[in-house]
Amino acid sequence: MDESQKYIIWFKDIKYKDIPLVGGKNASLGEMCRVLSKKGINIPDGFALTSKAYWYYLRFNRIDKQLKEIFNKFNRKSLKSLKKTGETARNLILKSEFPEDLEKEIVGAYKKLSRKYKENETDVAVRSSGTCEDLPEASFAGQFETFLNVSNEEQLLKAIKKCFASLFNNRAIAYKEEKGFSQIKIALSVGVQKMVRSDLASSGVIFTLDTETGFPNVILINSIWGIGEMIVKGRITPDEFYVFKPTLKQGFKTIIRKNLGRKTVKYIYDKKGGIKEIKVPRKKQLEFSLNDDEILRLSKWALIIEDHYSKLFKKWTPATRRLTKKWMPQDIEWAKDGKSGQLFIVQSRPETVHTPKTTRVYQEYEIQTKRKPVLTGIAIGDKIGAGRVRVIPDVSKISQFKTGEVLVTKMTDPDWVPIMRFASGIITDEGSKTCHAAIISRELGIPCIVGTRNATKVLKNNKIVTVDCTQGLKGRVFAGKIPFKVKKYDLKKTPKLKTKIMVNIGTPEIAFRASFLPNDGVGLARIEFILAEKIRVHPLALYHYKKIKNKKLKKLIAEITVEHKDKKEFFIKELAEGIAQIASAFFPKEVIVRFSDFKTNEYKNLVGGGLFEKEETNPMLGFRGACRYLDKDFQPAFGMECQAIKRARNVFGLKNIAVMIPFCRTVEEGKKVLDLMKRFGLERSKDNLRVYVMCEIPSNIILVDQFSKIFDNYSIGSNDLTQLLLGVDRDNAKIAQIFDESNEAVKRAIEEFIKKAHQYRKKVSICGEAPASVPGFVEFLIRCGIDSISVNPDSVIKTIFNLVKIKK
Repeated sequence: MDESQKYIIWFKDIKYKDIPLVGGKNASLGEMCRVLSKKGINIPDGFALTSKAYWYYLRFNRIDKQLKEIFNKFNRKSLKSLKKTGETARNLILKSEFPEDLEKEIVGAYKKLSRKYKENETDVAVRSSGTCEDLPEASFAGQFETFLNVSNEEQLLKAIKKCFASLFNNRAIAYKEEKGFSQIKIALSVGVQKMVRSDLASSGVIFTLDTETGFPNVILINSIWGIGEMIVKGRITPDEFYVFKPTLKQGFKTIIRKNLGRKTVKYIYDKKGGIKEIKVPRKKQLEFSLNDDEILRLSKWALIIEDHYSKLFKKWTPATRRLTKKWMPQDIEWAKDGKSGQLFIVQSRPETVHTPKTTRVYQEYEIQTKRKPVLTGIAIGDKIGAGRVRVIPDVSKISQFKTGEVLVTKMTDPDWVPIMRFASGIITDEGSKTCHAAIISRELGIPCIVGTRNATKVLKNNKIVTVDCTQGLKGRVFAGKIPFKVKKYDLKKTPKLKTKIMVNIGTPEIAFRASFLPNDGVGLARIEFILAEKIRVHPLALYHYKKIKNKKLKKLIAEITVEHKDKKEFFIKELAEGIAQIASAFFPKEVIVRFSDFKTNEYKNLVGGGLFEKEETNPMLGFRGACRYLDKDFQPAFGMECQAIKRARNVFGLKNIAVMIPFCRTVEEGKKVLDLMKRFGLERSKDNLRVYVMCEIPSNIILVDQFSKIFDNYSIGSNDLTQLLLGVDRDNAKIAQIFDESNEAVKRAIEEFIKKAHQYRKKVSICGEAPASVPGFVEFLIRCGIDSISVNPDSVIKTIFNLVKIKK
């Protein structure tokens, strides 16, 4: 450390414990420069004005006593008082002057930094760093000011002064009140850091967990073109990448999900200083802003950073250990330099939403309606809220907002925080999972839906709406006040059982949240939702895309698959990622993925399905399951399914994936499907691949001795089995009353099957909803000696406690 400097410390000399001196942001930068740069992580150099510089500035200008008087008169419940107090405090700081020695020290440090980068006046980012900021308990995200592309001494001094003043932004005052911090005892440090030319490339944020659920085994990367402030503004939807930590550490290229964003605009350098907004060319919008190698490099850096801070916080005070235990997830900012092509980490802070949780309480919100929503968007959190709509077009009108209303606006920024904390729900036109509205609403525990596109036009003032965030990624807004239930379960008290309880998963988006339930893996991963919602196009329409003559249909498929010239690759990628999301959520527990079990009428509903599917009188008993895979015309589609599973297992390293064949009518069909799978690269027993078969046809029960020779284990599909044993078309409402899974014929067949399967040393599961919905069915299954029961996530707890009662 340069002893001649009283008020400045260079990043390389800062430790994380220096937060009282340099604030959370600068302490983190210093810690990374000092320790992690040696591990190959690129961090731009710079220096910090200490909190001593801030106090010196106040004392020199005699502001400190005036601030105390101002806040003695402050009414925290009044927006008018907030506005007046903030404006008065800021003006005091902005109109004051730097002490001569402090100004000389700042200019000297800036010249030294410029010389290091071989420039006369280098471009820097000037960032506020509060001594209360970036702690595990509070992020202060966006509360204080940052100034970019500052490139001369005069601009630098002005930016520092504005940073000091930002400690008293209206939003910062409100946030401090919300978190219980003193208004005048907190100091502000300022970081001066060499800019990365991300305006010529890309930038974004990294979270070392899933931001919605707190699921710890993934890294989430958001990426945009240009300077990263655009993400916080929520004006665009960034590219989104999920990387699975456990297999990344094993050397696999585990990018389990890649979603192309809507990157229509970006920030670049303004020649006058600062930054400006420009449009992104259409061609560039359709490109990912990071390649796979860059995604993996950033992910490996994120692991190093998370590991370092987890160990660091573990060594800290008893209070911190209580908060973090052994894991300190991180919220990281990164940037790519368009001149050098290098990646840089420009900030890391503790993730504040999920870090403080110490109890394993599973909270389940259940909305009770079959109505259609009036609006949909991206759900933030997993709660439900209701209230009167208050549409506020811009921040100057926030005084109109009343406590308990649902805030509806185009997009929030830090200036909206004073009213956000009083909202029963938040709905925005724009934004993504990492925009400002999402970050703050998560931290405040308020249900929020972003990216609706037109909420401000659809929703009207004073109308009551319900904000529903319980359906995974899809957020729904309903007209009126919709009833809902809240159930809380202490997972620490969940008893251990001999019978395995597994989960049925159809939607990849709910997998991370469902993984927190007590479970023994996934007994049925349905891929039909991925086909219908993510892919949407008939697999053969993708396979034969070039041969399609219908121009209108071809244009629609091109729009859906816009990021892929190779339409087969689109199918394989989307399916592999959907499967991988489920498999990673429950890793290393077994996840049984059932090959597609759409009926003809369901396949026909997919885009282009009419070209390849014929009418069937009874699709339930028709062209489905194993016979479809063997059909010469459909084989290419089955081949793409196999390629997707192969990618999830071999490229992503998710060897916990097993596969299951549905509706296998004969042993010969089973043998032929296994041979076909082998031809497509999936061989039973190779790399521990287990192949299950559904027991849902009487022939599966009668010929259990023969099916047991070619398959590993079984899963009973009680719906189809009941249908075929009782001769009931379960799609026919006229005879629905006959359909009964507790019928004696069904129960005898199941009992006999389990007994015989065990004789051949095969395990038997059941993946229908009968265990959760049919009274006494669980008890019957336990008596039969079933090995595992797989139910939908909302039935897991109920099924466990039913088993406990039976045991007692």
